[in-house]
Amino acid sequence: MLDFMDYVQNAFYQASHWNRNNSYGTLTATSQALLDFSTPLGLRLHISSLSTPHFASSYTLASTGLLSGSLSYLYTSLPLPLLPSATSSLPLPSFTPTSYRHLLPLRPPDPPWWWEIWQAGRRIDTRDALLYGRLYLPKSTLEALYLRRLSPTTQVKISAVSDSRLPNGGSILALLAQDRGKWSAEYMYSTDSALLGVRGLYNFGPDPRDPGSGATALAVEDMAAMVPDSAEIRGLRKGNGVGEQQQVSRFSAGAEVYYGLLNKSGGMSTGVRFTTLPAHVGFPYTMTVTVNPLMGNLSSSYSVQAGELLSLSSRFDFNVYSYESEVVMGMELWKLMGGRDDGVIREGREKERKIGMKSIDEEKKIDGDVAGCLKARMDQRGSVGLLWEGRVKELIYSCGATIDLRGGKEIIRGVGLEVQYSS
Repeated sequence: MLDFMDYVQNAFYQASHWNRNNSYGTLTATSQALLDFSTPLGLRLHISSLSTPHFASSYTLASTGLLSGSLSYLYTSLPLPLLPSATSSLPLPSFTPTSYRHLLPLRPPDPPWWWEIWQAGRRIDTRDALLYGRLYLPKSTLEALYLRRLSPTTQVKISAVSDSRLPNGGSILALLAQDRGKWSAEYMYSTDSALLGVRGLYNFGPDPRDPGSGATALAVEDMAAMVPDSAEIRGLRKGNGVGEQQQVSRFSAGAEVYYGLLNKSGGMSTGVRFTTLPAHVGFPYTMTVTVNPLMGNLSSSYSVQAGELLSLSSRFDFNVYSYESEVVMGMELWKLMGGRDDGVIREGREKERKIGMKSIDEEKKIDGDVAGCLKARMDQRGSVGLLWEGRVKELIYSCGATIDLRGGKEIIRGVGLEVQYSS
């Protein structure tokens, strides 16, 4: 289940036109969502509110034998007036998005003039920013996040944690990200061991910034829907390939390198991803391979949306030095409300495919009313994770358990219930 603050932060990304999926850090996001989901432990209650288009708050109370909780506050300079926040009126997929990520065709960065706001001959535009803080009680651990868009292609993110039990009392992580559509890069620095790192992702195929590409045409139409028709819009429309055949798949490759100045140690990894795009006629699927040459780890995954309501995934990990291996399989199954079937969803998605998929969010969600979502995973050691997410009146809840099929004294290793309410 998506945390309310993550829900608001995702809305900030979408409103500021930042593509979170065009990053090396999200290369294996689909398989991780299907295979590495967390199950609740104990009882946890979330009460949240988006009191104004700029301000949100959330309070958490948890009991896992000991009573604990947290206070969270978020401020964004970019107003979110159209963001629905009440769980009573939100469809369930808003807080439990589908694990399979349907990537959209790449779009070029916003033109610089699109960010300009003029008044009386002077520029008065500012850069959108987001501030977030969370205090854990009774441990008194403090988390903070500062997010700011510097330009249509650049974003800076600074996260920090303060805890007396950590070395030096905490740490700070700074990340500068660039997204050029065709490629993206991230530069990182952490005060923990003075860690320096860089990672990047390159997408093979047409460049969305080139005139005539289908991605450019979709971006032009998006701009035309948000700003009045002008000479710039008419010029971009002319010769930008509106109506051309869309790309049906995408192959991406990336890598990351990091080095700790204090402990004199480093690491690296590389990976590739092949995924279908919405214009693909058959079933959507995603394949990834990642390699860590220094540690000898090799990981491959295959995820597929086998039906309108069913997603499957498998992952194989192998170490060339120790010959240890691991296999994990998982699934996600959505259940519609009584009387509905997947024909309605299939018909709606077919219409979206015909118009170029412009109306689909970055993470496509199941349309219509749903009763709940079942997630399950199992590895070769017999460890099973089960999670059910659903709704009771105005509350969204998730309940799950971790089971060990090898037997022993404790077959059920953990069970929990998480309830969320927002207004």
